[in-house]
Amino acid sequence: MRKASTVQKVAPPGPKSNKNKKKDEEEAVDAGGGRVSYGKALIKPPDQLELTEAELKEEITRTLTANNPHAPQNIVHYSFKERSFKVTSAVDQLAVLFEMEGNLVHIDSDEGRRLRAKEILANGTYRNIVASKTGMKEQKATNQFNFCERASQTLNNPPREISCQTEPPPRSVFGATVSQWEIYDAYVMELQKQEKNKEKQKAPTLRKDVDKSRNKTMLTETANDDITKVRKGAKILERMVHQNTFDDIAQDFKYFEDGSDEFRGQEGTLLPLWKFQYDKAKGLSVTALCWNKKYPDLFAVGMGSYDFNYQGRGMLVFYSLKNSAFPERIYPTDSGVMCLDIHEQHSYLTAVGFYDGCVAVYNLKREGSEPVYKSTVKTGKHTDPVWQVCWQNNDMDDRHNFCSVSSDGRVVSWALVKNELVFTDIIRRTQCPLSTVACGTSLDFHKQIDYLFLVGTGEGKIHKCSKTYSSKYLETYDAHSRAVDAIKWNHFHPKVFISCSSDWTIKIWDHTINTPMFTFDLKVPVGDVAWAPYSSTIFAAVTTDGKVHVFDLNINKYEEICKQAVVVKKKTELTHIEFNPIYPLLIVGDDRGNVISLKLSPNLRKKPKVRNRSSCKRGNFHPGTMV
Repeated sequence: MRKASTVQKVAPPGPKSNKNKKKDEEEAVDAGGGRVSYGKALIKPPDQLELTEAELKEEITRTLTANNPHAPQNIVHYSFKERSFKVTSAVDQLAVLFEMEGNLVHIDSDEGRRLRAKEILANGTYRNIVASKTGMKEQKATNQFNFCERASQTLNNPPREISCQTEPPPRSVFGATVSQWEIYDAYVMELQKQEKNKEKQKAPTLRKDVDKSRNKTMLTETANDDITKVRKGAKILERMVHQNTFDDIAQDFKYFEDGSDEFRGQEGTLLPLWKFQYDKAKGLSVTALCWNKKYPDLFAVGMGSYDFNYQGRGMLVFYSLKNSAFPERIYPTDSGVMCLDIHEQHSYLTAVGFYDGCVAVYNLKREGSEPVYKSTVKTGKHTDPVWQVCWQNNDMDDRHNFCSVSSDGRVVSWALVKNELVFTDIIRRTQCPLSTVACGTSLDFHKQIDYLFLVGTGEGKIHKCSKTYSSKYLETYDAHSRAVDAIKWNHFHPKVFISCSSDWTIKIWDHTINTPMFTFDLKVPVGDVAWAPYSSTIFAAVTTDGKVHVFDLNINKYEEICKQAVVVKKKTELTHIEFNPIYPLLIVGDDRGNVISLKLSPNLRKKPKVRNRSSCKRGNFHPGTMV
């Protein structure tokens, strides 16, 4: 007979009252059965946390983020631009937990359709084979000992191409980093190899090419260095990089128009564009500016000094609007460059006047920094600084020639003959009376009458001269109280010219009248003046206080329509100004060797309306009316 047993339940931990009550109810014993009860205890760790009902009912929010906790946070990379290590902020947060490449193909895909077609074809072939085997009768086995000999023709394998028989060339994966010093070392090694090859080569020899009529000899030329071959490509690449870097300036130069001119009335503004400067030209002043007539983006700059106490080296540089970071051509000189002029037809010829009295001609087509022509003491050079040079039309012998004026009182014509300059004195101070002896400071030839020219002097007088009358002046104008810094004939009006001086004034003249038609007092010394190539009434001037003045006589005959400071540093003097022959652009040079390009606003480049000359009554036309 089995004994009945009772199971004692143990209540979970809780309040004392509930615990005792449940204990009394569960300790009942079945007396009738006589069975023994056994207890059942709940095992729990001693450090189990006991929470209240409120804590158990509290909801805890879990937030899942897409960040990988194992992703590295200290990845750095080297920046060649800034030459330092930079921390990479963007880190890949993708964490792959499981990846399995399956072999299932979607039933509606192209590959699935191809596989189904293959399976159908294979099943059909198998069924045909089975059907054919079931329908065929069983054949008897052949007697393998029954042997007969007969001849047969074997099939030869087709020949393979040689290209298929060759082994493929070996391949390898190569990777490396390139730095400036590695490129420099490679160029040095290449240069050493070329020098060794040059030593091995023999001197240039003469070879004869036999022709039907006669034998011709020609000199074989050695190959140029590989480094010099890439110079042209490197220059183009440099221009591309520069234009991409300063793309905003290029866009302003081509498309920007100042809309504020509509609210300024008749006044205008100047927009600064590129600034041209050369490190080796520091300490030199801009003494001459000239645009190239054939290539309107190219201009020449003469470097020197106007202070006779600080005379030394000079420089002739050529800049392009396509690359303002570095000059296109650089010609260092032993003496300061005081003036220059570029030939109008042959744009590669540049005439230059120096402080030591020499004149020279540079050919941009030739390599080297030396001029192709240069005057010496034997060839009649000036004894004082040359202040102006001007190209002239070819003479009767079809020789290129130009004129120069100097402080020694001479106006000389220079002709390019073979490898030397031949001079001819147009005006010499010994040919004039002693009272009229003067030192020339500026020179300009008439635009239409090639023998008529003007000479400005250090005493402030202007002489109208002719090549045919070298013994006397045609006219003398008492123009200024100080030296005449610049004289310019008008591009459109054949009788009008302009002059400026350090006596603070700008004067406009009719060469048939001894008195000026217009006089403008700028209250500061004037360095240079220039007529606009697109209008007969617009001209611009620069002053020593760093300002550019633009006048339009068609709008205002008394004041400038634009007065703007273009220099940043104080005590910077502007020395020269030139208008671009094509674009609405002008360049100004200062005494620190810098050249600044400025774009004219629409109000500064208005062309005057052409008047009907038939409507003008005779006698009412004033010389100052320029149309």
